[in-house]
Amino acid sequence: MGIQGIKSSVSSQVNSVPVEISVLLGRSVLPMQQLLRMGRGAVIPLDAREHDEVWILANNHPVARGEIQIFEEKISIVVTRPANVYDFMALGN
Repeated sequence: MGIQGIKSSVSSQVNSVPVEISVLLGRSVLPMQQLLRMGRGAVIPLDAREHDEVWILANNHPVARGEIQIFEEKISIVVTRPANVYDFMALGN
């Protein structure tokens, strides 16, 4: 197998690695007592506002920022820009 074949094999393997994507909407700090009292219908306030950008994480690492989009009962995220890792770390991550 030549160099091109090795590159193609490695590329194929890398492309097949699963990446978990998650979206961080906001955060909240609650006393444990309040958390334990929560039941169905409890509301947890977040530090985010309606039109704030969300963090898009790949395997728990920030990769982009985005905006929430709702269309016909489906929620999706529109990528708006690359993530600034230093901003993410400043949030206490």
